[in-house]
Amino acid sequence: MVIEDYIPKDIRDLYEVHDFKHAAAILKNEFYGEFVEICGALRRFRFSEKDVKVPGGNESPIPKIFSEILRPNWQEKKLHAKLVVQDEDSDIEVNLDSHKVDYIKGRVAFDLEWNSKDQTFDRDLYAFRAFFEYNKISLGVLVTRSNELDPWFNSLGSYIDVNGKERQYKAKYGASTTHMGKLLPRLEAGRNGGCPILVFGITTKLLK
Repeated sequence: MVIEDYIPKDIRDLYEVHDFKHAAAILKNEFYGEFVEICGALRRFRFSEKDVKVPGGNESPIPKIFSEILRPNWQEKKLHAKLVVQDEDSDIEVNLDSHKVDYIKGRVAFDLEWNSKDQTFDRDLYAFRAFFEYNKISLGVLVTRSNELDPWFNSLGSYIDVNGKERQYKAKYGASTTHMGKLLPRLEAGRNGGCPILVFGITTKLLK
């Protein structure tokens, strides 16, 4: 099985794509409706230089573009679980809550990390893993920045921040933010546990 068998060529031409634990095959073969919706969202997504220059990390217009496409069919959810620990005298009930997942439909989870702190990936992968281990999802899909964007960020020049200081736009999208270079090592280290993960990296081909 190769990713070309499952992800359409036009999407592979626009995004950097990585597949962990056969997520693409599971998505297309087992959850075809969700597969079609995700492909549709990926095809519709475009961003502009103006979007990139707006302050605000994940509050920028870019994550909102996906929300406009996916809502209301895909819902934000948080996992609530209870663990009962028994001993000879009593039962102790422990509540286990996961971080929220921005978009879930059926057994497919989807999240976008455009420009948060890179530790956000740990939160996302933990949430996907928890939902998977409690049999609430079958796979997760993550969209983030491809490092192919870095030279373009470097070309954007500078701006004056709220404190009157000149800053480079590339500094907003630095090494400690969410991008493919921070996500792939986490997946290769198995931080997703057994949960299959399909990753799409946003490239300059999506600029409008």
